[in-house]
Amino acid sequence: MAIVNLGRIIFGAYFLYSGLNHFMSEKTLSGYAKSKGVPSSRLAVVFTGIMLIVGGLGILLGSYVGESATLLLVFMVPTTFIMHSFWKTKDPMHRMNDYVGFLKNLALIGALLMLVNGFPF
Repeated sequence: MAIVNLGRIIFGAYFLYSGLNHFMSEKTLSGYAKSKGVPSSRLAVVFTGIMLIVGGLGILLGSYVGESATLLLVFMVPTTFIMHSFWKTKDPMHRMNDYVGFLKNLALIGALLMLVNGFPF
């Protein structure tokens, strides 16, 4: 069980750090979101940063894990298709970056689905 707890802590910390990064890099992320067509990009970055922090903390601490994973899914699913829409990108380098981000997010979504479904902790 210790290895599962270690995995939960690392997984939760990933989302917690990502949420904190939304605030540390708010201006850069807002510009990137705006370039992807996100309306009210600064507000979106702040709101999703809060979602990432709350969801990450819940998983990290092992409390309300299913609810935390659901909150993160609400963030991850649309973000994956909006921010990493590699099929729309013409520049080969940007297309590859979006493709890698898209696949990474799909893997994270898969792990979150396992947590929502009650993977034991």
